[in-house]
Amino acid sequence: MAGQKKATSDLLLETVLLSLDDDKAEDIVHIDLAGKSEIGDHMIVCTGRSTRQVSAIAEKLAQRLKDEYGHAVRTEGKGSGDWVLIDAGDIIVHVFRPEVREFYQLEKMWLGQPETEV
Repeated sequence: MAGQKKATSDLLLETVLLSLDDDKAEDIVHIDLAGKSEIGDHMIVCTGRSTRQVSAIAEKLAQRLKDEYGHAVRTEGKGSGDWVLIDAGDIIVHVFRPEVREFYQLEKMWLGQPETEV
């Protein structure tokens, strides 16, 4: 399609972060997965204030990636609005309601704990 950009990992990341910011996602955390996992290069974890906002953030992000890059994404969990996973290939985005994010503490699993000397 005319007007679409080439979807590099860094450009996708910039677009994802701008979209989340535009839609008032809160507590946005970027986790660099390059060299750590084969699921993607980047993981983004963020919060929406309500089930409605969580679903809207996910819908708008998916549409933005499709419009700007022709990049169809897969989403899971949009129906419940508690936790939506957006798989954009090199970038995995998790949008949570605050209570659900606190329960799963997903970013702690990927960011790890501080190293301790033995």
